[in-house]
Amino acid sequence: MINLFEVKETNEMIEKENLDVRTITLGISLLDCIDSNLDKLNRKIYDKITTTARNLVSVGEEIEGEFGIPIVNKRISVTPIALVGAAACRTPEDFVTIAQTLDRAAKEVGVNFLGGYSALVSKGMTTADELLIRSIPQALAGTDFVCRSHQPWLYQNRYQHGCCQTDG
Repeated sequence: MINLFEVKETNEMIEKENLDVRTITLGISLLDCIDSNLDKLNRKIYDKITTTARNLVSVGEEIEGEFGIPIVNKRISVTPIALVGAAACRTPEDFVTIAQTLDRAAKEVGVNFLGGYSALVSKGMTTADELLIRSIPQALAGTDFVCRSHQPWLYQNRYQHGCCQTDG
């Protein structure tokens, strides 16, 4: 049970120490969106995100109101896009279309950013991983809400020391 001292202490932290919740995140698996047709893939991704996350921002705002603590960012995290796009993407530009789809979906649902424009390269790199990594500059330049991630230190070390090669 919360006592009055804890309520007062929390209020002071909000007012004097700027207590907030940095981020709430909705994780969405896009594995069921995989398709070898790029247009269908993009449509499935957009539909899945906008349907699943349609209430994320409003629910976050309700939580803010209920507890009186600001939530700074509302975020979506998706399955690494190199996995999702592998069957359809043949060029870095193909992956850029997915980044643009993610960006449109993020704008539609009103989140601050969308993470998952990424590749899992810790145990080697597939052709899709490499294409996605090569697409990152163009993808980020053409989007507002998409965040990327990969393990550049690993990528650099593995190739610098000749430990692996791509599969393509």
